[in-house]
Amino acid sequence: MCGRFVIDATWEELREWYNLINTTALNLRPSYNVTPTQKILICANADGPGTLSVSTARWGLIPVWWKKPLKDLPSTINARGETVAEKPMFRSAFKHRRCLIPVSGFYEWLRTDDGKQPFYISMREDPFMTMAGIYEEWTNPETGEILTTTAIITTAANKWMKKIHHRMPVLLQASEFGPWIEKGDTSFLKACPESWLQAWPVSKDVNSPRNNRRENLDPFIPDGEIQKSGSTDMPDLFS
Repeated sequence: MCGRFVIDATWEELREWYNLINTTALNLRPSYNVTPTQKILICANADGPGTLSVSTARWGLIPVWWKKPLKDLPSTINARGETVAEKPMFRSAFKHRRCLIPVSGFYEWLRTDDGKQPFYISMREDPFMTMAGIYEEWTNPETGEILTTTAIITTAANKWMKKIHHRMPVLLQASEFGPWIEKGDTSFLKACPESWLQAWPVSKDVNSPRNNRRENLDPFIPDGEIQKSGSTDMPDLFS
């Protein structure tokens, strides 16, 4: 499962990490509580194999054949890697339109005796967490508007991640970007190595989409105090 995430990057960081060929910079604004139906970043082939460009897409894939009101669309923010090639909602996009979804990290909720505790999960070393995704070009039957939409592919969690949740996004390393986009190699649709990740509890303020601020990432200390941003002593409960 992946239902909230963070993106905090400059255009130069994004362009360099993904070797983008975009000639016009995107006006990137950090978001510390990205929610479904918002526009997010996707990277896809531009001028053929080996070339990547970045654009935006609605988070929540709409299949090309969808004709009903969007309020009747079931949740399509995530596509299970085990069934993405067969499910009618996702199979066309999986076959023809695969992409990368760059994020800084994501939130997941652990069930505890005191309710659900949110955690922030990010990479230990890399500046970006690159999720495997699919996208679609949907035409609104009423207006004729073409809308790019996307979904994050998920898989069974690795042993480390299972301490928080039983599902996780499919995360790719740089050597897998091209093969995933160009060939759709399903061998990539598995949990990443545990050593890639780090996590810490954060304030329950992230439960509300209205709370979109850098302080969302501050580690939450059990006695109720919040550790200030920029501290070098980020607690990692799962190391």
